[in-house]
Amino acid sequence: MGCWPIGGPMFKDGRPLGYANSDDAESIRTIHAALEGGITLFDTAAAYGAGHAEKLLGQALRNRPDAVIVSKLGLAIDETTKEILGEEASADSVLPAIENSLKRLQRDCLDIVLLHLNSLPIDRAMPIFEEMEKARIEGKIRGYGWSTDFTGNVEALSKRDGVVAVEHGTNVFCDTPKIRRAIAHQGLVAFIRSPLAMGLLGGNYRKGSVMPKDDIRSTEQMWLTYYKDGKPNIEFLEKLDAVRDLLQSDGRSLPQGALGWLWAKSDRNYPLPGARTVAQIQDLAGALKFGALPKAVVSEIDTLIGPKHEDYVEKEL
Repeated sequence: MGCWPIGGPMFKDGRPLGYANSDDAESIRTIHAALEGGITLFDTAAAYGAGHAEKLLGQALRNRPDAVIVSKLGLAIDETTKEILGEEASADSVLPAIENSLKRLQRDCLDIVLLHLNSLPIDRAMPIFEEMEKARIEGKIRGYGWSTDFTGNVEALSKRDGVVAVEHGTNVFCDTPKIRRAIAHQGLVAFIRSPLAMGLLGGNYRKGSVMPKDDIRSTEQMWLTYYKDGKPNIEFLEKLDAVRDLLQSDGRSLPQGALGWLWAKSDRNYPLPGARTVAQIQDLAGALKFGALPKAVVSEIDTLIGPKHEDYVEKEL
């Protein structure tokens, strides 16, 4: 379960970076429903809600040590104003950031910590991973990795014993075979960001749908391609219409089909669909009973979608 949506309001330079309509009580019910549905891994970040998503997970999972938590560091936050203050990329910021996440999550050890800075130059990232390795040796974290969409960054991680995962964007609209091959070559796990194209593959948005003003999808971001002027991008709606029936093969819902497409691409793929309601997470958990889409269906979907551009991948924050 991706936890960006439950983080609630967050801002950078006055622009909203969170999802609208989150409700803390419903978020906790959603986390519990995820567990009941067989979902045991929760992806969060210090930045989500400027610490709020981590606090909610800590509250909901304090009696569930079996739940796996993946968090991220690299962005400075103000928990009071809900502001994202910018990069926090110095080596000496790593251990304090981990300690702060542990406190919010009410944990003694984090399962996995990822660097949240997608395009940080490798020479600046390596000292951060050296500090993560120290945290692993000290028992503060079990493993670490990078949230990045760049194959070179994946290859740069290969010599580190504590590296276990890379998080990157992929979905039906945007296949990313290069980074998938790099992850497989290094023997890592792929956490899939934006598996539902920021909700577009959920099937609830049509031409003319308007995102709330306090929702990140209503803002102008260079990387935000699935929505334009606060509305679903018509190009992607047309692509979705072309493959809608195929994604719903064998009785799947659209989100279930989108997850099945990812599982068919690689058994290393762990999709991280965001959810903020019980109904949403129950539908997503239902994908487990279907599993991967048949290869022939995936091939037909890819043909109908047409050329895929890796710059469609959401670069997140």
